[in-house]
Amino acid sequence: MEHMPHTTEDARAAEAPIQMTGKAVEMAKRSLEKEGLAGWGLRVGVIGGGCSGLSYNMNFEEKPNADDSVFDIGGLKVFVDETSVQYLRGMTVDYVSGLHGAGFKFLNPNATRTCGCGSSFAV
Repeated sequence: MEHMPHTTEDARAAEAPIQMTGKAVEMAKRSLEKEGLAGWGLRVGVIGGGCSGLSYNMNFEEKPNADDSVFDIGGLKVFVDETSVQYLRGMTVDYVSGLHGAGFKFLNPNATRTCGCGSSFAV
């Protein structure tokens, strides 16, 4: 069987510090479209604060910053700043819906402690 080389797109996705489920990618793309932000990307990062010390930050941005890494995850541009990479490596972003509403869920193997809200963690 012949070995097929990885495309540049596959290599970028493989290097991404985070993974996103198909549902998370779909919902992010749907939100970009709904907001009229075609061509924009999703910033995923960590900021200081929250009840456990660090909080996840997600928002849409037109362009990456100079110190950002840019990844293609399922056709979605994802921007991650240099500082956040160390806290996010190995994390999976999912989209869940249930009795308490719907939203993005962060599954981070680096978190030693999380809070009840699910958007704050400690390492």
